[in-house]
Amino acid sequence: MDVEVLARNLAQMMEEGGKAMAAYMTPRDPGKTDDMAEDIADALKTVSSVAEYWMADPQRTVEAQSRLMAGYLSVWTNTMKRLAGEEVAPVTAPDAKDARFKDEGWRDSPIFDALKQAYLVTAKWAEEMVEEAEGLDPHLKHKAEFLVRQVSNAVSPSNFVFTNPELIRETLSSSGENLVKGMRNLTQDLIEGKGTLKIRQTDMNAFEVGRNLATTPGKVIFENELMQLIQYEATTATVKKTPLLIVPPWINKFYILDLTAEKSFIKWLVDQGVSVFVISWVNPDARLAAKGFDDYMREGIMTALDKVAIASGERQAHAMGYCVGGTLLATALAYMAATGDDRIASATFLTTQIDFTHAGDLKVFVDEEQLASIERKMKDMGYLEGSKMASAFNLLRSNDLIWPYVVNNYMKGRAPFPFDLLFWNADSTRMPAANHSFYLRNCYLTNNIARGLAELGGIRIDVKKISVPVYSLATKEDHIAPPNSVYIGANLLSGPVRYVLAGSGHIAGVVNPPARGKYQYWADGPTGPSFDLWLEGARESAGSWWPDWISWFSYQHPDDVPARTIGGDRLAPIEDAPGRYVRARS
Repeated sequence: MDVEVLARNLAQMMEEGGKAMAAYMTPRDPGKTDDMAEDIADALKTVSSVAEYWMADPQRTVEAQSRLMAGYLSVWTNTMKRLAGEEVAPVTAPDAKDARFKDEGWRDSPIFDALKQAYLVTAKWAEEMVEEAEGLDPHLKHKAEFLVRQVSNAVSPSNFVFTNPELIRETLSSSGENLVKGMRNLTQDLIEGKGTLKIRQTDMNAFEVGRNLATTPGKVIFENELMQLIQYEATTATVKKTPLLIVPPWINKFYILDLTAEKSFIKWLVDQGVSVFVISWVNPDARLAAKGFDDYMREGIMTALDKVAIASGERQAHAMGYCVGGTLLATALAYMAATGDDRIASATFLTTQIDFTHAGDLKVFVDEEQLASIERKMKDMGYLEGSKMASAFNLLRSNDLIWPYVVNNYMKGRAPFPFDLLFWNADSTRMPAANHSFYLRNCYLTNNIARGLAELGGIRIDVKKISVPVYSLATKEDHIAPPNSVYIGANLLSGPVRYVLAGSGHIAGVVNPPARGKYQYWADGPTGPSFDLWLEGARESAGSWWPDWISWFSYQHPDDVPARTIGGDRLAPIEDAPGRYVRARS
């Protein structure tokens, strides 16, 4: 370490810190309250409810304090023994998958090992305080559990320079140059986020939609103000007679199914002889504020079905919905069942929730008070900013999607590694006010769609009337659509359902090309209301679920026809895929 260089770098870091502060403050209206104030107030109110339980009884208070002190004393005793040269087993250890403490310094140094264990003891104690608090409203308790987990993740010693042995080594070996680079990265991200910290998870200059992402050849054959409809070019001499319409989520963009050529589910489908049509939703602005769920159904799915029939010459189509696109597809199928519309021959739901009773940690963001706040903001702007939903999704896995990048970008001073999936994750979209409000209220807040109490286009939606064959895919580690939740929703349907559980999570479990030989999937478990019993009796197969799906899909309508031309000589192509709508950035 060069002390003179270190001093110079620390001074430069302070100068860069001033620039970062300016980047944070400049876009802000001095008289306007930061949105974070409401979030902090809600968090304090939630955690206070837990604290009240323990402090209401002096005996409980003493018990809680004694439990924490006993943990600290055990760590202290073990540390003294290690410093004296004894070999001792740790009081507590991080999970084997926890990457925060992988550096050898956390094990080799008794001091850093003690710091790590004290942190783990505290985090476990805080979680137990919430778990054991009796008489709390279930939603309030769920929120408290989530908040405590977020605070625990944030205060981990791995997130700070002077309490992380790896960061100390990095700072000393570079004479503090890493901190200067990190502060520059922080300033750049604040400028990019217009005063809001927009943490880069990947090199955003390494990818471009249409250049090295979303490159499967096709044409936009129709567009309206909500969506473009893309038809992909056939690569086989014959294709399946009944085409496939894919309904992606409008939270994020459709090209998660068309990443690089090696990972593209859409390209794989085309190469299997499937005639593929995909909805590409617009990235909406205030002009579309009044567009609701029923507009997305009519101007999205229903209109797309009309155009698919014209382009393919087939009255019926198979439909596939991903995440909230699948929820919309389910409501559309219920609407079609009520109105005698049988144009959808079968449905595939990818990580789709229909019943939201067990919808996971996203439910902590939805209660009447929080919804009222969201709706006030959407009323002012006409939409929900894409960054709001992106932040919520990142919080579900903050130790994977937030804090590693804080350490890498701002403390190590490094650029994030290029990763196509994380580029897509950062390419967020806005949500129209009316549509998003309907979704949050009728799915997460009241579960009205599953209960048969929601209405679309004046029709009461009853998903139990859906009788078409269904392939329902869940993923085992899904934080957005938990597999049990997907299973419960699939069991509401009246037709034959093939429920399949893939390994990994909401994205990697779906986007899993067979050639990679990764993960596994489970199928053919015993039917019934219990997901646990289904999983216990299910058959496990290695690799991707894609071949299982194509077998199921081909069985529905096995007939082939000569490969189709784009638009079927009836719809004139508007532009090359992936189209203008998907390129619009928030």
